[in-house]
Amino acid sequence: MVTTDTTVSAISQDIADVLKQGAVIPAHLLALDANRKLDVQRQRALSRYYLDAGVGGLAVGVHATQFAIREHGLYEQVLRLAYETAQTWIPIGGKRPVVMVAGLAGKTQQALSEAKLATDMGYHAGLLSLAVFQDESEKDILHHCQIVANEIPLIGFYLQPAVGGRVLSKSFWQSFASIEQVVAIKMAPFHRYRTLDVIHGVVAAKAEKRVTLYTGNDDHIILDLVTPFRVMRNGERVEVRIKGGLLGHWSVWTQRAVTLLRNCHDHTQKESVPNALLGLDSEITDCNSAFFDVANHFHGCIAGCHEVLRRQGLLEGIWCLDPSEVLSPGQAEEISRVYQAYPHLHDDSFVSQNKDRWLT
Repeated sequence: MVTTDTTVSAISQDIADVLKQGAVIPAHLLALDANRKLDVQRQRALSRYYLDAGVGGLAVGVHATQFAIREHGLYEQVLRLAYETAQTWIPIGGKRPVVMVAGLAGKTQQALSEAKLATDMGYHAGLLSLAVFQDESEKDILHHCQIVANEIPLIGFYLQPAVGGRVLSKSFWQSFASIEQVVAIKMAPFHRYRTLDVIHGVVAAKAEKRVTLYTGNDDHIILDLVTPFRVMRNGERVEVRIKGGLLGHWSVWTQRAVTLLRNCHDHTQKESVPNALLGLDSEITDCNSAFFDVANHFHGCIAGCHEVLRRQGLLEGIWCLDPSEVLSPGQAEEISRVYQAYPHLHDDSFVSQNKDRWLT
């Protein structure tokens, strides 16, 4: 059993309830101008879009926000802008609790510094990237996690190796889930066996009631959300479910994602999942293949999401901090293809009706 210093403040009950019930938590994108400088107006508009779409949280400073915001001195500004917008904006339907998640990266001192900054701002949890630990032992990584957990409640992050993650064992996830201040785990290995490793680890740690499972598998969203995962523990069957999504894919077409999660929750409670809902899994995965540029090993994954928002008028361009991060050849055509193939999955009408208000 891994233990932590319990002096870190607990998540308030209303926020804990949102996280545990399962929420749409988009990985917040970064709005830049043609000079690759932060476009404050459009960055704020993105947050307003997500909030009006009905999300239960915002994840800021994560992979989709571009890890390079740290090198460019934008980390604090971007986190503060999102937090202040969430506090001051009155969404369609009225104010409600919103889980604010700060992306934490780097070795221990950097991650700890970011955790302290996020805590001081009012963020509720930290999504802990382990991408920098490519050669360290799992024991050393767990030690890192324990130290950061002393500062802020943690959401674990299993990132796929194709975009900088590393393979971690079931025993690692069992130990990680045993850390008292771990409140959730985002599973994004894009790999069924490794996703099961996390689930089995959480159950082995007897942490399934404390640690809420979130899908980050943008290639398998629906089936993750409607599947009952059954694991044997000491001769007894334990059933757990993935309750929500913390997803880069949900940074676009977000209003539809909120409706989608609600439908998944409704039907899993009824123990009956219709074919119409199951059939969306392959359609959404097809869309994700275009947005995330799977054909080119995810090179254009952030630029692809930017392109969707540019077409909707929320972003002025698709600029990334790294000039080499652009759409791959043929990616724009792929995005056009899925737009035409699945009109029921986009939220263009919602954005068109509200974007002027978000941009004010």
